[in-house]
Amino acid sequence: MKPKMIIIIAGLITLCSWKMQQQKNIRKVDWLIGTWENKTAQGSIYEEWIKVTNSELAGKSYILKQENPVVLEEIRLVQEGEQLFYIPTVKNQNGGLPVRFGLKNGSDSTLVFENAQHDFPQLIAYAKIGTDSLVAEISGVKNGRLRKVRFPMKRVQ
Repeated sequence: MKPKMIIIIAGLITLCSWKMQQQKNIRKVDWLIGTWENKTAQGSIYEEWIKVTNSELAGKSYILKQENPVVLEEIRLVQEGEQLFYIPTVKNQNGGLPVRFGLKNGSDSTLVFENAQHDFPQLIAYAKIGTDSLVAEISGVKNGRLRKVRFPMKRVQ
């Protein structure tokens, strides 16, 4: 009876430890939560992130047309086991289906997600510049040429 109890307790400790590690990883990206603005010559693009659960953030990018938001992209940032996935869905791209990018490199202030099989971009990166600013970047090969687009953003909420 005692060996079974020890195995059960060890299993519970392992499960709790795994859950705590999983939550710790997703908490490293809590700095994304909020509303961010990228001012361009054509107007502002906004990116908004909220916490859905302890293992998921939801985001969207949008523009305002006559004060109404027009969504450009919906994003899920999901912790699956030890791995983080950035999963955007863009209308009129990829048949309207989500595309998965796995975390390639990450720290408390940078995130780099990769999907080498995607047409463009293959990399999506975020760099925290301070509490009120970040730079998002998409990059990869398109039509045989390396392309990189940067989106400097300021926190508005």
